Amino acid sequence: MGTFYTLEFEKPLVELENRIREAEQGVSAPGAPIGVEGVEGSAASSAELEDLNRQHAKLLGDLYTDLNPWDTVRVSRHPNRPQTWDYIEHFVRDFGELHGDRRYGDDPAIITGFGRIGNHKCLVVGHHKGRTTQERIACHFGCAHPEGYRKALLKMKLAEKFGTPIVTFVDTPGAYPGLEAERRGQAEAIAVNLREMARIKVPILSIVIGEGGSGGALGIAVADRVAMLRNSWYSVISPEGCAAILWKQANEQTNRSAADALNLTARDNIKLGIIDAVIEEPLGGAHRDPDGASDLLRDWIISQLDELKAKSAEELVEGRYERFRNLGSFDETTPEPAEPAPTDS
Repeated sequence: MGTFYTLEFEKPLVELENRIREAEQGVSAPGAPIGVEGVEGSAASSAELEDLNRQHAKLLGDLYTDLNPWDTVRVSRHPNRPQTWDYIEHFVRDFGELHGDRRYGDDPAIITGFGRIGNHKCLVVGHHKGRTTQERIACHFGCAHPEGYRKALLKMKLAEKFGTPIVTFVDTPGAYPGLEAERRGQAEAIAVNLREMARIKVPILSIVIGEGGSGGALGIAVADRVAMLRNSWYSVISPEGCAAILWKQANEQTNRSAADALNLTARDNIKLGIIDAVIEEPLGGAHRDPDGASDLLRDWIISQLDELKAKSAEELVEGRYERFRNLGSFDETTPEPAEPAPTDS
């Protein structure tokens, strides 16, 4: 139950988890005394363990029922949270990875490949942050270079050629901001992806599984259906980036204020109409039950592909255009002129 990495707001759970471990050791300890007192002691230990587990489940539910935006960002970055590769290994069968953009090279920050989800053949595209320190450095912590976005688009065009649906997993704080990435056309690569994904004539699903930062996320998220896992975030900029711009420093206070102002949670995004669905996570977040989170995500993907594959290519493209065209739309009305006040005759 306990992990080496502890979120700040989860600290009340640590003492309770330590007590549960001690109670489990007491119940399972060999050489327990035989007789009435031994039986009563064992029963008491079992009852204590059940009570502690109930307390733990209640506290976990209370903590995760209504996370504030900054804590949601922290959960989305938990080192044990499932990443694209974890979901691929769990429910994408016969996966064959594809590499390279045929222009510059391969970007490990974006994974592409064909596989099967349920009964559906599909192309899977997703950001990859890495697990070990070496892997994280190689993947630039999930921040893709332009060759990553060009690789993704090249494989999407291949999927379109064979009439294969596309599923993308978004998990990035943003596109890589380095000098070499800019020299190789970072902004142009993302812009081309936005334009071309809007025209692709096969179903596209996009799920924010962790972080969804700025154009780096949107570069693989122009889709017919966009969803978020409950404890993920999706925004034009990260809280730290926003805080550095508005308050000239990113610290605990300014990061928290920025997260509140950005409306970045799944609850905010569904309310604003930016996403189409919120996929629930197991109690305590996906990092506590990766298999359970994978099952929920797989079931949602299959249900959406069942629906979208019944639509024609023209319906898909038109619906996708309308979906993004309507983001941020509003009605402007002119108030009726006030009637003149009566005058005394």
